[in-house]
Amino acid sequence: MASSREYLEFILDQLSEAEDVSFRPMMGEFIIYHCGKPVGGVYDDRFLVKPVQAARAMLPDAQEELPYEGGKPMLPVDNVDDRAFLACLLDAIAAELPAPKKRR
Repeated sequence: MASSREYLEFILDQLSEAEDVSFRPMMGEFIIYHCGKPVGGVYDDRFLVKPVQAARAMLPDAQEELPYEGGKPMLPVDNVDDRAFLACLLDAIAAELPAPKKRR
């Protein structure tokens, strides 16, 4: 099941307190980027983030879920109504991720 554009727009609106948020469609789903780093995505109308140490600390009760069959486990974000929390979450995740590779 592909994610709806309406849910993506809802999530992007909730992420509006975080700077430099973008997305890229990918096979009916959407990858979410923060400062050029892929921090998570919208999969089957669920907002999932990479399970880095900071995300695990901020989402202690979250159980890993697969974004799609064969995908790497990610953490679901249930608290999508707290914009300040989401901005902090994206900042913390992006801080742990390596810089994006330069294209040739």
